[in-house]
Amino acid sequence: MDAIVRDLSGWIPVLLDVWRRARRLPEGPRDRLLPHELREVTQAVRKISAGLTGGRSLAGTRYMDDPRLLGAYLLYYWPNSYAQARHVLRFVMAASRASSVLDLGSGPGPVAFAALDAGVDHASAADRSSDALDLARTLAVERGEPLSLLNWNAANQPVPEGKFSLITVSHLVNELWLGQSDAVSRRAGLIERACAHLEPGGRLLVIEPALRETSRAALEMRDRLLDKGIVPVWPCLFREKCPALLKESDWCHSEIAWEPPRLMADIAKGAGLHKEALKMTAIAFMRASEAPARTDDSCIFRIVSEPLASKGRQRFMGCGARGRIGLSLQTKHITESNRRFGRLRRGDLIRVEGFEEKGDGLALLPESRVDFVP
Repeated sequence: MDAIVRDLSGWIPVLLDVWRRARRLPEGPRDRLLPHELREVTQAVRKISAGLTGGRSLAGTRYMDDPRLLGAYLLYYWPNSYAQARHVLRFVMAASRASSVLDLGSGPGPVAFAALDAGVDHASAADRSSDALDLARTLAVERGEPLSLLNWNAANQPVPEGKFSLITVSHLVNELWLGQSDAVSRRAGLIERACAHLEPGGRLLVIEPALRETSRAALEMRDRLLDKGIVPVWPCLFREKCPALLKESDWCHSEIAWEPPRLMADIAKGAGLHKEALKMTAIAFMRASEAPARTDDSCIFRIVSEPLASKGRQRFMGCGARGRIGLSLQTKHITESNRRFGRLRRGDLIRVEGFEEKGDGLALLPESRVDFVP
């Protein structure tokens, strides 16, 4: 996370300066809010947080047209979305460098700017909020970034013309067609249409909140896309129907430990929120005809759970060529070759050699070997 933290730290003074100018406030500290500024922002952040979780009263509304909410988004949710995207793009862009990105539902551009900082040559940001796009334009001018702006409404306009090596859709699809019985199908249709604008070998990245409801909806959309010849290439190793949907209580998301910038930490504390980790449901897609071959190695697993409480053994859920399956190691069987198992975290990609079928999954043995896969 070092490069991500460094680059995000460079954005914080810019975000604060742009916010203060928009609010017609005098200059202030470059890394934090003054007490009266903090009170205003935390109040708005609490409103956004309450409106996008629980009853989700703000989901799908034009809340970014409210200057105070847009400002709060800029100082708190913008850095969070930027960090999420930078983390995921390290994996999504590892196979091939992206030269151009289209950021659909961009808001004031955190994901577009994250892509530019990750090495993309040019970005286009598309959103229905003129105010959010104006803010993105101001940020681009401040940083001298090559950003194009497109006024675009996902619900009733075609995907912007052009071909792109990367298309990003962050925290958007869960807010589309809310309450409609065909919402998942229509969201899958939007992603399918967007994929038609990918250059050969291009990827489309969806990032959604890690809430159970939004995560399961994203996984349902993933399964609809399989039927349309669009497959997940990260973080999924399994290219059939998602096994996390078999139980109503399950869902799947990524979680990355991080230390947020002081600005975010102050706002989170004031708003009563917790941001010790970046949590999201993120899936990168490609056209099946262009995707790398899927792994059939039954020894490779993506860890898709936190450590699971189990008496006398360490246990995780893994997902791989066999689907979602329990992995366990009895405490008495811990050795130097398998000791890494107890230090695993959600999202780790591992290779396990030497295990046996057990009633509820796979059991590691004293001679088992656990290695991280690059």
